[in-house]
Amino acid sequence: MRHWLRVSWLRSAQANVDTDQPGADYVDPDTVDTVLTRAAAPVLDAMAQEIDSEPVSLILTDASGTVLRRHLGDPGLAAALDSVHLAPGFRYAETSVGTNGIGTSLEVGAPLLIRGDEHYNGRLRRFSCAGAPVTHPVTGAVLGAVDLTTLAENTNALLLSFAKMVAQRIREQILEEAGELDRALLRDYHLACQHSGRPVIAIGDEVLMMNDLTQRVFDSRDQAAIIDRTRDSRGRSEPFTLLADLPSGVTARLSYRPTFVDDRLAGGIVHIKEQVSRGRARTAGRGGAPVLRSVVGTSATWTRAVEEVFDACARTEWIVVDGEPGSGRSALVHAVHEYARSGRLLVSADASTVSVDELLERIAAAVDEGADLLIRRVDGLDGDTLDAVSDLLLDAASNSIADDSWVTVTMDSTDGLPDTHPLLRLFPKTVPVPPLRHHVDDLPELSRFLLDSMGAENLTLSRAAANQLARLSWQGNVTHLRTVLEDIFRRRRSGTIELDDLPAECRSATRRRLTRIESLERDAVVDALALHNGDKAAAAHALGMSRATIYRKIREYGIEFGRASKQERTTRQRRSDSRS
Repeated sequence: MRHWLRVSWLRSAQANVDTDQPGADYVDPDTVDTVLTRAAAPVLDAMAQEIDSEPVSLILTDASGTVLRRHLGDPGLAAALDSVHLAPGFRYAETSVGTNGIGTSLEVGAPLLIRGDEHYNGRLRRFSCAGAPVTHPVTGAVLGAVDLTTLAENTNALLLSFAKMVAQRIREQILEEAGELDRALLRDYHLACQHSGRPVIAIGDEVLMMNDLTQRVFDSRDQAAIIDRTRDSRGRSEPFTLLADLPSGVTARLSYRPTFVDDRLAGGIVHIKEQVSRGRARTAGRGGAPVLRSVVGTSATWTRAVEEVFDACARTEWIVVDGEPGSGRSALVHAVHEYARSGRLLVSADASTVSVDELLERIAAAVDEGADLLIRRVDGLDGDTLDAVSDLLLDAASNSIADDSWVTVTMDSTDGLPDTHPLLRLFPKTVPVPPLRHHVDDLPELSRFLLDSMGAENLTLSRAAANQLARLSWQGNVTHLRTVLEDIFRRRRSGTIELDDLPAECRSATRRRLTRIESLERDAVVDALALHNGDKAAAAHALGMSRATIYRKIREYGIEFGRASKQERTTRQRRSDSRS
């Protein structure tokens, strides 16, 4: 017995291989298009014609010995081969079925001819088989094996020569295809390195290249993590973007674009964008949220919204920011952008105020320039316009120029787009901005900020006035609060804003939305009470209603009032006179 054969039998015995029944395991054949299957297909098709009508089968396996393809020169062999499971999906590793042309040639790493009696398993001794490993012509990696199997009585030394020839032709085909595919991948890699100005990786079936910038920006641990993460892109034929949290604490954005030669996938290019480091690049406020200049608030609900928008901006993650009108959605996006991406242009378009043509032009310009983009009130667009916007943003998502772009859209939380709308598929996350009534703890700070922004630095809000404002439902949210403060500022330029300085609508603390008639009635009661310095009887008489009725109206509308000053009563009297 030849030495290599004796060693193979010993390995088979140590693996407890059954000598009577082949123990080939069945696995689902790998249907992924690989270097081996692509290159082998035309070679096997041609060789199948050479063995037509011959009592031999031509078999291709992967590196584990799993049969991928089987060609029969004589269909009569099918039943015999099936009886020992030498068929697609079955693994003919030496550890499963013992010494055989497929498993042993892969184990030894060399072409071998196994004659009938040389098989370890008794049921395989009716066959002879010649196996030849297929290795990658560049890397030397074992990709699989070619096997020719015939009945033992037909054994011929030419079987081994034929197997070696087929394996060599597959290697040549791999080299030919790899040359064309690798050239295409190398071309795209060089273009990316020249024009992107950022770390770049090229990844193929057997190729991995990274530019010098990648090696300078990321240490060895981060490089290993990036390479591990890019394995998700192998074999992918569509662009996609993913995030990688690296050991250094940096979050990297990996944008993959495939490279094709005709319809064959050569691999792809991965552009790497280093994002804001975790625990770095933020000045922490309460809850770790960044301290923003153009919006204020420290309540938990508001802080949560700030943090989520900031984190999305840091990751360049596209988001939907939804909330009620006037809640500060766009202001928050602008403030975060100013803080985190101050060096980049933010193109803003309000879908409710600009024409459709202008809206689409702004979006297209932002996409072409790779600018950041905010589309406000997108839920107000009609179906055709939404489709056009979706198409533009889809182009942006697959455009390497726009890899850095941060895109946000705002919409109404009470009447927004359905969750299944195609546009929303481009936005992985929705960040809710709370209505003012859900973070009234911020009202004193917010009022101070708004007063300062309108030049009312000499006005302050009394505790009583602040408490009353906090009781309101603020259906118009921050926009409504600004309108109220502007109204007060027109009448009082300095001093303290007391309860009686608040407009009539703010003396009522009802939580439901009033009808127009109810609002007029409430304002009339408030004005009458203020005019008569809180005297309910006098106010009721002036309004032509009973004292019981005015008490009921005060309770119904939640009206609060203090004692008006003489100047305030004079102002109210003049207003009342002008109405009459």
